[in-house]
Amino acid sequence: MTSNKEEYLKTIYENGGVEQPVPNKVISDALGVAPSSVTEMLLKLKKEGLIVSQPYKGSMLTGVGLEVCLNVIRSCGLWEVFLVRHLGYSWSEAYEDAHLLEHVTTDRLMDRLDAFLDHPTTCPHGSMIPKKDGIDNQAMLISLADLKTGEKGIIRRVAESKKLLDYLERINFSLDQEIRIVEASDYEGPITFLQNGQTKTISFKAGQEVYVEVGLL
Repeated sequence: MTSNKEEYLKTIYENGGVEQPVPNKVISDALGVAPSSVTEMLLKLKKEGLIVSQPYKGSMLTGVGLEVCLNVIRSCGLWEVFLVRHLGYSWSEAYEDAHLLEHVTTDRLMDRLDAFLDHPTTCPHGSMIPKKDGIDNQAMLISLADLKTGEKGIIRRVAESKKLLDYLERINFSLDQEIRIVEASDYEGPITFLQNGQTKTISFKAGQEVYVEVGLL
C-alpha cells in the first residue's frame, strides 16, 4: 500500500465516505491534484476492493478500505501524541511530522507506541484515535461558530489544518475546557469568548473549525 493511496482513502473518510459517496471534485480540491489524476487513482482503488463508486455521485470506502484508513489514522494520532508529549512539538509541528511517520509505521511499532503512551483516545487537537479493533463513537459536537452570545460549551476538537493549529496556539487555545461566548458579531464577524478567565477572540472562519460539546454544563 503506497502513501499516496492511503492519502486518498483518508480524504474519502474525512469527507464522509463511510456514510455517503464523496464526489471526485471534493477529493481533487482536498488533495490539490488534477481531476484526471483522481479518476486514475480511484480506478486503482476500486480494482483493489478498497472503494466502491457510483457514476456522477462519487466514491465510498469498502470494509477493507475503512480498515486500511483507520490504521493510518491510528498511526498518525499516536505519533502526534508522542511528539507533543515527549519531544515538545507544537500542535502544527506534530501534525506535519506525524503525517510523514504514519505511512512507514509497522503494526508492531504502532502497538508498542500505543502501549508506551498508555492507549490515548484522542490526538493533541482532539481527533479520535481509533482502537486496534475500530473506532468508538464520539460525542455529538457543534462548531463554536454556532454558539450564541452567553452560551457555553467544552472545546473537544479542532480541524486538522496547519494554519489553524498555528493560529490557535498563538492565542493559547486549550482543549477540554469550558468557554462562554461573550459576543458573536453579526455578519460572520469575530467571536469573543472567555476561557480560563481570559478573554479571547477568533475569526468566524476559525470558529467554524473548532468543535464544542454542549449540554454538560
